[in-house]
Amino acid sequence: MKKPWSEKLPAVQFRIARPTNQLEKVVEFYRDGVGLEVVGGFEKHDGYDGVMLGLPDLSYHLEFTQHEDGSPCPAPTEDNLLVFYIPNKEARDAIARRLHDMGYPEAEPENPYWKSSGITIADPDGWRIVLQNTEGLG
Repeated sequence: MKKPWSEKLPAVQFRIARPTNQLEKVVEFYRDGVGLEVVGGFEKHDGYDGVMLGLPDLSYHLEFTQHEDGSPCPAPTEDNLLVFYIPNKEARDAIARRLHDMGYPEAEPENPYWKSSGITIADPDGWRIVLQNTEGLG
């Protein structure tokens, strides 16, 4: 059994889940574009299909679900972000190029802070990620 994070929060896993109407495209964006691994999934569970993607450590991951009758899910404001901290600038730029080649260009961030060392990109549903380079940051 995994050791809990802390005594105040004895959780052993953290998941961020959200619905989509474009499950295939969203999975392609995060798996093939960003480079997350598929760590699980399910089909036709009470009318839902879902895929979990994450980093090699399964302690935290993203879950995307789609209901057979549709899953309305407007994107939040442009300053609701999922930030990936990437120490190597060349690796960060390669991910951005891969996403651009898939049809997801850089977007202007609402908060200019993210422009200095980051690249902001909207996923197929309009939810934004930041590929934040941490090279040289303390």
